[in-house]
Amino acid sequence: MPIPWTAIAVAVTMNCLWGGQPVAVKLGLEAFPPFWTAFLRFSLGIVCVGIWARLAGIRLYPAAEEWKPFLGLSLLFGVQIWIMNVGYGLTTGVMGSVLISVYPLVAALLGPLAVAGDRLDAVRALGLAAAFIGTATVLLGESEAGELEVLSTGNWLVLLSGTLLGVRLVMSTRVIRATDPARATFWQMVLAQPLFLAGALATETVAWDAIGWRPLAGIAFQGIVIAGVGFIVIAYLLRRYRPSTMISLGFVTPVSGAALSVWILGETITQSFVVGLIEVAIGLALVLRQPAPRTRGAAVAPARERE
Repeated sequence: MPIPWTAIAVAVTMNCLWGGQPVAVKLGLEAFPPFWTAFLRFSLGIVCVGIWARLAGIRLYPAAEEWKPFLGLSLLFGVQIWIMNVGYGLTTGVMGSVLISVYPLVAALLGPLAVAGDRLDAVRALGLAAAFIGTATVLLGESEAGELEVLSTGNWLVLLSGTLLGVRLVMSTRVIRATDPARATFWQMVLAQPLFLAGALATETVAWDAIGWRPLAGIAFQGIVIAGVGFIVIAYLLRRYRPSTMISLGFVTPVSGAALSVWILGETITQSFVVGLIEVAIGLALVLRQPAPRTRGAAVAPARERE
């Protein structure tokens, strides 16, 4: 159905909020190490998604055939989130916001393996090239200390996390098409919680003296706004309107993340970063654009849903 401006405004707002994830993670890490950050975040997310599913009348308990794919997704989910949290702690919010945005590029490359007809046309290939060049520009830029950003371990960990996220989105395509997205997301978080808790208890210590409004706000934002409300709102938009159009608005996420990092964390950006950011944004806009129907009046096949 036609997409009203109100729906577009809501989608842009949610993508801008998603850009705040690197900032929120860095705030949470001031007191809660990576495993604890993930465990606390998704404890809140599980509650939010569970309440919404209950109100919407969605059955949460999986069918017998759903346990295996849910478990596989949760293992990849747990590894990807832990790497992301560690990476964000070792780099700046500005850098993290752009480097994590490699995930739609990976998904675009691997998409044809999961969805028939989801081919990479010339325009999307051009977008991939522009976004990769932008990512390289950001990595090859200099930090405030005059060092090449490509040498930063944190940057490479965030890139790895973004790559794994792209793989996970492709893997989840068939799962989400065969079940309710709320149930898949709920159990993906639930089944990963034992991994997060075991890692936290075995290897990490909470900095109790550092607990204050900043780390608590960071955890709350990650759990309630991103993992909870963010899923609910986007799931509604994806069900009601064309998914490819909603996803195409995601190019504002790295821009938002960079702006929020400068505003909240007091970080600075370099000229090379600005150039790279523009290239990434243009590339994502091309990769995630809405494809036009091949023939006039022809029905357009449903696009992939993004979790």
